[in-house]
Amino acid sequence: MQTKILSLLAALVLVTACMDNGEPYAPGSLNRLTVKVVYPDNFAPRGGAMVSVVEVSGISSYSVTTNMDGSVVTEVPNGIYRITVRDREEDIVFNASKEKVLISNEDLSLEMQLKQSKAGAIVIKEIYCGGCSKAPMEGTYQSDKYVILHNNSIETEYLDGLCMGTLSPYNSNAANPWLEGGELPEFLPVIQAVLAVPGSGTDFPLAPGEDAVIALNGAIDHTAEYPLSVNLNLPDVFALYDPVLFPNASYHPAPGPLVQAARYLDIIIKTGQANAYTLSVNSPTFILFRAPSGVDIREYVQQAQNQPQVPGGSEKVIAIPQDWIVDGVEVFNGGSTGNQKRLPASIDAGAVSLSETFNGRTLMRKADESGSAEQGFELLLDTNNSTEDFYERETQSLHL
Repeated sequence: MQTKILSLLAALVLVTACMDNGEPYAPGSLNRLTVKVVYPDNFAPRGGAMVSVVEVSGISSYSVTTNMDGSVVTEVPNGIYRITVRDREEDIVFNASKEKVLISNEDLSLEMQLKQSKAGAIVIKEIYCGGCSKAPMEGTYQSDKYVILHNNSIETEYLDGLCMGTLSPYNSNAANPWLEGGELPEFLPVIQAVLAVPGSGTDFPLAPGEDAVIALNGAIDHTAEYPLSVNLNLPDVFALYDPVLFPNASYHPAPGPLVQAARYLDIIIKTGQANAYTLSVNSPTFILFRAPSGVDIREYVQQAQNQPQVPGGSEKVIAIPQDWIVDGVEVFNGGSTGNQKRLPASIDAGAVSLSETFNGRTLMRKADESGSAEQGFELLLDTNNSTEDFYERETQSLHL
C-alpha cells in the first residue's frame, strides 16, 4: 500500500505531500477535505489529534494532524474513504470514524464527534483465525483457532467471569443487517454463544504483562499431524470443550492430557444450531465483556428482550450493552473492498485486515516499546483503533 503522509506545521501552514509514484497529482484532480473534530462536552478543543483518511481499496492512505482549534484541511483525489480520528489523554482515548465517505469532484466538510473510552486492563493480544496448510499433505486446516489475552495494566487482574464472543454478521464483507440509516445499534449482537472464563472470582489471576491462551477449537497438539499449525495442549490454556453443545469432534476433539478440566470455558448460552463454534476464518469481530455489579449474566442472557432476532434471519443474538465492553477488535477481509464496520468507534475506530487465509498468518497487537521499558514488563498499544494497534504477522505466535 502506498502511504502518503500529510502534516500541519505549528504555524497552521499545511504542507501537503500528495505523491503518486513520486509525481504530484495532476492539477485540478484533488478535492479539499475539511475535518472538524469535536471533543466530548467535558474536554476543550485542542490540536494534535490524528486524522486518518484511508481509501477502502487500500491503494492509499493519508494521516493529518489537527491544528489548535481541532480542525484540519487537506486535499485528496476522488475515492471512497474510511475516515478515523484518534487522540489520547493519559488513560482516556478518543475515537471517531466514518465509513464509505464518497469524495468526487467537489470539496467536502465533515464534523467528527469523538467518543471517549478508557484504555483496557485486559486486551486482546492476538487473533489467529485464518488456518494453515496441511503441508506436507494436501489441503487446508482451520480447527486450530485461538485468541490470546494480555494484562496490559500494572495490577493483577482476575479473568474469572470474563465473557467473550463474536458479532453478527460473522464476516466483514457480508451485508450488515443491523445497520439502520448507516448507524450501528446501541448494543453489540453476540451471535451463536456467549463464552466465559470459569471461576469464583479469584481462581485465575493474570499478573501484569502475562498472557492467557483461549483455544476456541481443539485444545490439542495440532502440530502432531499438521506441522504448520500450533500446539494448544498446554496446562494454562482455557479450552472451549462441550461435547453436548458442540459435538463436532473435528473442531472440538477431547482436549490433550495437559489441559485442565477446571479451565474449560463456560458456555453461558448457545443461541445457534451449529455443532461447532464458528469464528470467521477471514474477518471476525471478537469482543471481551463483563456484566456490571448486580447483573447476573446467566439471567440476563435468558431474558427475551436481550435476545433480538437477526433482521431478515431466524437466528437470535445476545444484545450486549456497549458500556460492558472490556476490549474489542474488528477484523476486515483483506481481499474485499466491501468491508463494513460492526464495532462503534468508542470500542474500535479502525480495523485490522487479514490478507490471506490458510497460511498461518495471524493478527497481533503491537508492543508499546517505551512503555514496556518503563514498566519492566510487556505493554501493548491500546488506542481503541486496531488499524493503529495491530499488524498482520506471517506465522502464529505459538508456532514453534
